[in-house]
Order: sequence, then structure tokens, then C-alpha cells
Amino acid sequence: MKMKMKWTYPLLAICTTIIFIIVWTFQTGGRKSIVCKSLPQDLGLEEKTQDMHNLIFDDLSPAEMIQVNRYLQQNLAVLLVDPSEAKPSDNCIYSITLQLPPKAEVLEFLDHQGRRPVRQALVTVHFGNQKDPNVTEFLVGPLPNPTYHHDITVGKYGGKLPYFKRVLLGNEFEEMHVFLQEREYPKAPNFMYEVFDYNGSNFQYTHAMPPGFNSGDRLTWVNHFQNVPGFYVHPFGFEVQLDIRSLDISDWKVKKVFYNGQYFEDMEDIERQFNEGLVKVNKVKKSPPDGGYSSLKQRVPPKGPGPLHYEPRGPRYSIRNNQVLFMSWSFAFGTDAIQGPRVFDVRFKGERIVYELSLQDAMSVYGSNNPGQMYTRYMDLSYGIGNGLYTLTQGVDCPYLATYLDRHYFVDTSSPVTREASICIFEQNAEVPLRRHYESGQAPFYGGLEDSALVFRSMTSVTNYDYVWDFIFHQNGAIGVRVHASGYPLFSFIFGDATEFGNRVQQWSLGSIHTHSIQFKVDMDIGGVKNTLMGNDMAFETVKAPWSPKHKINRMKMVRKVLDTENKAAFRLHDDMPKHIYFAANNTNKWGHKRGYRIQMVSFSGDHLPETDPMERAISWDRYKLAVTKRKENEPSSTSPYNMLDPWSPTVAFSDFINNESIVNEDLVAWITTGFLHIPHAEDIPNTLTLGNVLGFFLRPYNFFDEDPSIYSPDSVFFTSEQDFTSCDVNQLACLQKTAACVPNFPAFTYSGFQNMTKL
Repeated sequence: MKMKMKWTYPLLAICTTIIFIIVWTFQTGGRKSIVCKSLPQDLGLEEKTQDMHNLIFDDLSPAEMIQVNRYLQQNLAVLLVDPSEAKPSDNCIYSITLQLPPKAEVLEFLDHQGRRPVRQALVTVHFGNQKDPNVTEFLVGPLPNPTYHHDITVGKYGGKLPYFKRVLLGNEFEEMHVFLQEREYPKAPNFMYEVFDYNGSNFQYTHAMPPGFNSGDRLTWVNHFQNVPGFYVHPFGFEVQLDIRSLDISDWKVKKVFYNGQYFEDMEDIERQFNEGLVKVNKVKKSPPDGGYSSLKQRVPPKGPGPLHYEPRGPRYSIRNNQVLFMSWSFAFGTDAIQGPRVFDVRFKGERIVYELSLQDAMSVYGSNNPGQMYTRYMDLSYGIGNGLYTLTQGVDCPYLATYLDRHYFVDTSSPVTREASICIFEQNAEVPLRRHYESGQAPFYGGLEDSALVFRSMTSVTNYDYVWDFIFHQNGAIGVRVHASGYPLFSFIFGDATEFGNRVQQWSLGSIHTHSIQFKVDMDIGGVKNTLMGNDMAFETVKAPWSPKHKINRMKMVRKVLDTENKAAFRLHDDMPKHIYFAANNTNKWGHKRGYRIQMVSFSGDHLPETDPMERAISWDRYKLAVTKRKENEPSSTSPYNMLDPWSPTVAFSDFINNESIVNEDLVAWITTGFLHIPHAEDIPNTLTLGNVLGFFLRPYNFFDEDPSIYSPDSVFFTSEQDFTSCDVNQLACLQKTAACVPNFPAFTYSGFQNMTKL
């Protein structure tokens, strides 16, 4: 759905609703639009007020971004260069995002009619053109008309951010390629032409990270691939290590060259040895323009549509501004340009369950005998996970009739960028009963409930990999978080002992072994902000049988445990942990049990990087499959986008969060890490399937209610052998022939993913 304008103020939104709907109906030509949905008829004043209140979590509008950018251009008193043209020695605004208000202020506003928190932007500026180059973060506010900017860098990080920690701009990557093409390739003309048929345009590149071995390094291996679609699986076996530490591009240097298992000092060295016949050449066959085996083009003609998802009576959810209402659920949503999708103030039947559920980072650690990949630890936060949300395709990425929403970002750009239809929201029938029973006894009956849940979905494409992010809201009060992985793995060139690091999938292509680790922050408030972490498990005890003392039985019993400190609540990847672990409230349900929500994880992680590794502290969040800490405003995230550029002295080290503080009756945060080990195989050609590459976790009610709340779902089905189950009065499924007989009027297919393209 194309969103051309944004409701910044509630009164303005109310006054312009009718005009907005009419205009949008005309502009979209009938394309599904959230403004065309009506709220449930029983929406009361409390829900309407909550809807307006949740605007405090709303992403910055393009107008706000423009105002912040304009304010800083006028008030920083330095020359600011467009990032698309910025050299390392220039000043530029890298990103403008929403600064979340302190939780205490938000809760005072939401729950106690307190003052609305000031709306502010968080701005990252690269100061390259000054005596002491550095990265500075500013709070800019109040929005929408800023009047101040506060440098928060030292207070936030304990010191200034050295300039070498800065995130690489898209223009810096481009400068690397130009440097190679204009300065370095000409030094080895025979080698480049004879081995690669180099013509100035037949290379594509990836860049190994982190950049070197020590703080302050800016060294990266630039790997070369054939310039075809899906180039990641077409390696040449040629890599060049660049030293880009100097802010003067003319001072950049080649430190090493690698080709087909051999290392060379520079391009002159490989040219000399090639001319002397000392370079072992394995020439790669030129791929067809469409990529050949890496192409996602159709191999056979289409056969007509498969099953389609649609809603016989229209959607059962509604969206106003940044809030979603579905059955008993309500939540606010957003997408941080750096961290990605997140939801706030998640309530079931009006009671808050989760204050914040947000993605933290997605990391891949590779193994190979090629230099770049053997050293690669990609921390996708540094590339911008939210900024990697692109247009979704109707009928493939999401159901055709889902609601599609636009997002707006200001990262590595001079003006806001709109990613049309980059979020989708839909109700999904899981095609499995949430509950069911067939009774064949004296009084036969059938009772069941379909698992129909609301899905909030977005997808990130970070260079080669694609991640599908799902937040799922079930009718029994459970929340599911699900991640699917697809896209192209990075492939290595095959030489020597290559198969020790993966599987051969083409003549010169090795599917390199790697891990995926993804972490989420879950700030749950169960029955209020004061919670305790509990663990329930099982044990067998040997006892005499009460009815036959001469016999012994192994009796199973439940073991309850309070995990009262952060150290006890930090579970490393292969640690045992209680089978049922949950946040417990201070109050009880009808049956006297502490009301709670259980954390249940689905993960197939590989091993974590050894803690002796000098880079490990930067990704120390990956040590733990679950860690629960006392919530602190100065610990908003488990990592930092600067960590990948300087993992040897990380800006944020998650392991420092865990310091044995008491977590009894405190505001708690769960940090949940899931992942899987990927050893690519032949079926990863042309690229990786989502099937089987799924992980995540559930937040499930655990004595939170007095009974399962989904028993009151209007979707329930029940009939006995004595009833006419073909009657609509008895069984609503008997009415489907009438209520779902007609296929809905599908809007025309549209796609805007190739508009407003920005360089990476």
C-alpha cells in the first residue's frame, strides 16, 4: 500500500480522515489501503485513546527527518557533505532515527495520564573534516520543530567514538572498487586479461569484515565474483586486501593479493610471477548473462495459480497510525532503520504483556581456506537491518490480499528514502487446529479451533542473505517470533583442502560452512513491571509404593526454582536450563499460582566463537541462548553498529550486562538468541530455501489466565452426534459454501521495489 502522507497529530488526523480516504481511493485505484478499514464496532474511548498514545513509538515521518536534517545543516557550524559524495575526510550526517523515550516516562504517560514524552531524533554524524575526526551522536528535539541538539556520545559510551569505528558509507565501498579499477588492476594487465578476461565491468565484489586484527585497522579483503545475477556463487578465487585507513584515498594501499591458494605481495608481484609461469591458473568458465545455475528465472512455464489466501468478509484486524487491533490483541509497531522490526505496548484483553519486542542483531561466522571468508564475522546491524527492508511481492512474500505498509528511512542519504510496501500484516490460518478432540464414547462429540493468528511481517535483504521476520499473535494469548533465512550463501573458490570447509556445489564453487545467530530483546511486563524469573523442571525420586511397601517406584515430581540473580539466569549455548522457564508476576491467578509467561525457544545453533578469540567480546551476546537481566535505560541494546568495525574494543559488550545483580521483583529483560548451523549443499543452488531454515521462540501464557482464553474465540467449532452438524446454527463451517462462495475482487498486481534505488 502506498502511503503518501502521515498523520502526525491526532486532531489533524481526525479532521482529515474523510478527505484522506477519498484521495487514497482515487490514487490507489482500489489497491488495498489501511485507511479503508474500519475499526471494530465495539472500539471504546479507552482503545481510541490508547491508539493515539501509541504514536510515541511511531517511526519518524519524512517531514520530521527533513526538519532534523535542515536544523543540523544550519546549526552544526561545519560543512556537511551529501553521503553519496562524501570522502572519508568529509563531514556527513549518516543516520536520523527515532530516539525512544525513557520507559518510566512512557508508562507514566500511557498508564497514569502523565505528560507526553518529548519526541526526539537520534542522529549519527561522521566528522572527518576536523583536527580530531570522530563519530558523534546527537539528540535533536523537540520534534517536529527542533530547537536543540545535545551531544550524548560520551555519556552513552563513556568516551568519544574514534573515527575508525565509523560505519562504512556506500560511497566508500564504491571508492574501493574505483581504486582497484583505476590504480591496481592496470599494474597486472596480462594476469587480469588472461585469467579473468577482465574488461572493466565483469567483476562483482564482497568485503570481508571485521577490518583487520587490531583497533584502528581498516583492512578488508575484497573478493571478486563474476558480474551476473546471484554472483555470490560465482567466485573467481581472486582476493585483494586493501588498507583504507587513510582519510586520503590516494594513500590507500594493497597489502596482499590472493589467487587460487597462492599469496602475493601486491599486484606487481602477481603480474611478475604470472609472466614467469609461477601462478597456478584455474580459469573459471564464463557464466551466461542471466547467471546460469544461480538464476532465479522460471525454468518451466506457469501452470496457473495455487491455493489463495483471502478473507470472505474482509479483514478481522484494523490498523490506525502505527497500532494494530486484532481479536483481543493490540500493539504498536515500528522499524528502526538500524535494528529493524519491533513492536511495543503489546496487550491482550487490555493488559500489557510486552513493553518492547525488538530485533538486536543478525550475525554470520564463516569458515573457509580462502582468506576473506575464513575471517568473516558479519554483524548485520552495521549494514542497517531496517534499512534493508525492501518492497514485498504480493502473493509470494505475503498473501496477495495482505495489508502492505510503507516505511521511511534516513541512512547514508541526503533525504528520506521511502520503501514502499515493505511491511505486510495479515491474518494467517496455520491449517492446523489450535485445539481439538474427537470423543467416540457414549456421548460422541467433536470440538476444535483453527489456529488463526495475526502476522506482522517484514523482510531484510542484507547483501547476499534474506531474512523473513514474523511476529505472530495467537488467539490463546501466545506470541510467536519466527525467522526464516533465504538468499544466497557466500561461496568460496575450491582449491586444496576446500572440502574441509563445506560441500562442492559447482566446478569451482564451495558452499562455505557458516553459522547464523539472531538475537531479540524481550521486555516483558507480566502483571506489572516487577517480575521474577522462575524455572520449573522434573526429577525422579525413588519411593516405596504406598499400596505395596515391598516394591519401589521411580516417581516423577516437579521441581520449582527461583533464578534470583543475573548470573543464574544466563544460560550459555550448551547449558542445561529448566524445561519451563518463565517471567512470574507478583499476583496470582484464581488457582493460587503466580501469573506468568513462559519463554520457549526453537534453535539449532552451531558453536559460538571461542571466548579466547580477540573479537569475541563484541559478539558476547551469542554466548547465551537466554540471558535475563535487570532492565536499565543505559543498556538499551545488546550490541552496537560500531562493533563490527572495532570488535577488539567493542563499543557495547553484552557480557558486561551480566554482573550478578538481583532479578527478584525487578523490571526484567530477556535477551533471546536463536540460530542454526548452515553447511550449504547442492540444493542451495540456485539459492537457499526457507524450508527447514526456520527458528525463533514463543512467549506462552503460564498460569497467566484462569483458563485458556481462546475458548471464547468466535472461531470455535463444536457439535455432538445428536446435532445436525450441517446446520449453520450448529456449525459455522457448514455456511462456507455460501459465505465463501465468491472469490474476492483482487486488486491489480503492483511492484515498486525498483524505484528510488540507493547504492549499497
